[in-house]
Amino acid sequence: MPNWELKSCCKHDQVMFLATIGVYTVVILALWRTILLTPFKLITVFLHEASHAIACILTCGKVEGIQVHANEGGATQTRGGIYWLILPAGYLGSSFWGMALILASTNLLTARIAAGCFGVALLVVLFLAKNWTLRGLCIGFIIFLAVVWVLQELTKVRILRYVILFIGVMNSLFSVYDIYDDLISRRVHSSDAEKFAEVCPCPCTGVGWGVIWGLISFIFLCGAVYLGLVILS
Repeated sequence: MPNWELKSCCKHDQVMFLATIGVYTVVILALWRTILLTPFKLITVFLHEASHAIACILTCGKVEGIQVHANEGGATQTRGGIYWLILPAGYLGSSFWGMALILASTNLLTARIAAGCFGVALLVVLFLAKNWTLRGLCIGFIIFLAVVWVLQELTKVRILRYVILFIGVMNSLFSVYDIYDDLISRRVHSSDAEKFAEVCPCPCTGVGWGVIWGLISFIFLCGAVYLGLVILS
């Protein structure tokens, strides 16, 4: 039975899980505005745009192109589908994938599956990319994941789980920050939340939806840590 109440917490694996997340959080915040984190921020933008694309396909629409820009912006061109489901899928989707990657890192098998799925997703988007920033990002991370995988399987440098966890933590933190920066503090009028407020019959402004989506994203992050501890218990 899963240890939902986390009795006898925390064992060695759970302590290491929490400590690694804590160290990653400190490192990410310390290097937040440096070029070292730019590729990982762009991966969060990639997952944001990919989530729009997935929502479009699942609601019977067509994806005409995806772009990720060097300034950490992005765009997904879609036709058809259910617009009010496609719009929130970006921010909430990237938060969900951050949670999924954090949970995948708790086991080597699931980390391998996550890395494989991530690589396939990058390969698919490579053929949908409409600009060279996104193409370069896809090619770069495919090579990066391949190198990490080879090191994991053929050497004693077994870092696959830690790389997947880092990408998950980075994605979760950047998703929450991105929602705050785009939708709450600066209120970008062309943002997904502003567009969603226009099409949704609920009496809520773009900032209101930004707050709601931000809370959901933070819950995803907290849920990932809690479920990770349960899995490792």
